[in-house]
Amino acid sequence: MDILITGVGGQGTLLASRVLGKYALDNNLDCKLSEVHGMSQRGGSVITFVRIGDNIASPLIEEGGADIILAFEKLEALRYAHYLKKDGFLLYSSQEIMPMPVVTGACAYPTDIEERLPKNSKAIDALALAEQAGSAKAANSVILGAFTKIMNLSYDKMKAALMGSIPQKLADINDKAFDLGYNF
Repeated sequence: MDILITGVGGQGTLLASRVLGKYALDNNLDCKLSEVHGMSQRGGSVITFVRIGDNIASPLIEEGGADIILAFEKLEALRYAHYLKKDGFLLYSSQEIMPMPVVTGACAYPTDIEERLPKNSKAIDALALAEQAGSAKAANSVILGAFTKIMNLSYDKMKAALMGSIPQKLADINDKAFDLGYNF
């Protein structure tokens, strides 16, 4: 399974990729991760490749090679949609985070993103569900929950990978957020 995770710095995309890596290793699967941070600390784009299988040689996914894209922000979904296989699936958060060129007035945030995304795309209001769980920072757990359900992966094993990857003090919120995403 080739998974591309994208978002904006600070959204928890790197943690999500590590959770998927832990899930793979806990299930005796090979896993390779590759992270590209860019200007992530300043709200810039972050992209992570996660490849899971029996014998993974390279961590990189070619354009048109991703089985699934998990986008934590709507514009990021559009930015990396060309990585999706023809029969792949794109799950994206409906959240809009204005990039610096939009903030400075140099350009406008696109208003036609949904129309430009592949037909096999689904939006989730991960931010609202995370806030319902108790913290906007748990949107990544919401997306992981929805991903688990969509891909028909083991709920218990993915939940264990999540809980094993976060500090105990954040367990309750992330537990709720994962369930909200799973039941979405």
